[in-house]
Order: sequence, then structure tokens, then C-alpha cells
Amino acid sequence: MVEQLSQEINVSRPIATLLLQRGITDFNSAKKFFRPSLENLHNPFLMKGMDLAVSRIKQAVSQNEKILFYGDYDVDGTTAVATMISFFGKIYEHVDFYIPDRYKEGYGVSFQGIDFAEEKGFSLIVTLDCGIKSAEKVEYAQQKGIDFIICDHHLPGEIIPPAVAVLDPKQPGCQYPYKELSGCGVGFKLAQAFALENNIPETYVYELIDLVAVSIACDIVPVTGENRVLAYYGLQKINKNPRRSIKALFETANLKKEITVSDLVFILGPRINAAGRIDHARKAVELLISENDSDAEQIAKLINEDNLTRKDLDAEITRQALQLIAENEQWQNARSLVLYQED
Repeated sequence: MVEQLSQEINVSRPIATLLLQRGITDFNSAKKFFRPSLENLHNPFLMKGMDLAVSRIKQAVSQNEKILFYGDYDVDGTTAVATMISFFGKIYEHVDFYIPDRYKEGYGVSFQGIDFAEEKGFSLIVTLDCGIKSAEKVEYAQQKGIDFIICDHHLPGEIIPPAVAVLDPKQPGCQYPYKELSGCGVGFKLAQAFALENNIPETYVYELIDLVAVSIACDIVPVTGENRVLAYYGLQKINKNPRRSIKALFETANLKKEITVSDLVFILGPRINAAGRIDHARKAVELLISENDSDAEQIAKLINEDNLTRKDLDAEITRQALQLIAENEQWQNARSLVLYQED
């Protein structure tokens, strides 16, 4: 098979071996890999629940309901929320977002977040990069008259939440052709579907592709299939026409060269994550959706300071851990160690 692929696409045997390891077995799949095209993105309505999700949002818009986009506090979650706010905020007024506090609420949908939605009059919550294991929270929201649409990419548990719609390529019965989308990628497909259904220009969707590329890089999902297309065009946008927020963050790092995926992972990602670790991830979303140069620069500087604080804390934790090991002779010969200290 290696020899056959090598001859078919005219590459060396080692390259053919690497391609086969990535599921590329013939000329057509190799062409899609080496020459990504937006035309190769799948129809979003192939995803289970997509028609229900689009219908419920359309109903909310027609009835002037308030929609709350609820995301995780990491890079994937904050870029997903920024993607949805940027897209739906252009076509509908009554949208806002909620990011849980990492330390007070923890990961995923929280009762506190649902109480916030009730207090502020939101009747529809759209989760991003979380929610697939939040059946109890969805039931709690239903008692308050709040509907849920779940956009997630994690493996589901035994119980699928009783939401109006669940979008997750990994859920049972979903025939979507590509299973490795990031959480932001699932949100992007929802925006794509809503645009198709409502005759919204596709440029409204594709101008968000840079945020999807950031999520793909920083969430370490496979850069294959749709992810490769999204990452390729997203990286092009970052280099040719970067949004204010991404440009401002790279300026805080004094990075002025062509941006690579590694730069997204090791320079941009830690800064976005630092907002949630040191302060609050809401700040990261506010930066990502900023359309004002001055605001973007100011928030980027604050987030960069968070990252410097995070680095100092990491260094101190490492110093303390090494000191503990140095004080215990038995630990020094251990093949692996897990150290814990309350403070």
C-alpha cells in the first residue's frame, strides 16, 4: 500500500508512510490534505440536532428572546463564545455571554450560571465547549423556563442532556463525517448552518475562521480533515488581516514575524488562558470581540500581565516541588512523583 500511494501521488516512501498513518490512502484524500479548500467543509446540517438548533435560535430571534452564550474558560471555550457573539451580535441585538469562574464554579455549566440567566431574563442558553455531561443542570434550567442548546466536542456520558438540541459529533447516532472538531469548531458549524438557512452572507461566517484556527491549535485537536481546512485559512487570515485582539496580543509578545501554529500554541494560547487562571476569562472574550484598537491594546496589556503573573507562580510552584524532592532521599530515586501542597 505504501508503494502504491508513493507512485500514485509521486512522493517518497517515507512520506507515503506518514500519509497512510494519517488516513490518507489515495490521490483524492492527498489532494485535500495538501491543498485545503473551503469547498471541502461538510454541510453543517449533517450534524445531528443542527436543524433543531437553528430552528430554536430562529424562534428566539423572531420573538425577541434573550440568548446567552455560555462557554468554558479555556482558549477553546473563549474563542467559541467570541465566535458566536461576533456572528450573532451582527444580526441580533439581544445576545450576551457568560464564562464561569474557574475557582468558584469549576468546569462546565453551573447552577450559578443558570441562576444568572434567570435573573437577567435569558430564555435560551447556548453552551460552547461544555454541556454534554450537564443533564442535571439542563433539567434545573427547564424548571426555570430556560431552554438549552449544547455545542460540545467531548465524549458524552451515559445520559445525553434533555436539551432542545445537542450538537456533538461524538454523540451516539451522529452521522457527521468528521468527529474531531474543536468546541469552537462546533460553534462555527452552527453559525454556518444559521447563515445558510437565513440567507446571511457567508463572509459573516468565514471572517471568524481565525478564531477557529486558534482553538484548533490550542486545544490540540488533530489537524486533519475539516480542522486542517479551518486551520489553514484561519492562519492565512491571522497573517494577512489579523483582528485587533490577536494583533494586540502578539504585539505584547514583541512577535513581528509570520505567525505559525506553534506561535498560536506557545504564545497566544497561554496568554488567553492566563486571564481565566489569574483573573477571569470574561476578559479574554472581551478582548477577542473588541473592535476598538485602544480597547484591544489595553486589555491585551492586562492579559499579558496576567500571563507574567502566571509564569511567576509556575516558577515558584516548581521551586517548591524540587525543594520537597531534595528533602526526601527516597523520592529522589522514584521513577515518577505526584506532589501536592494545599497552599
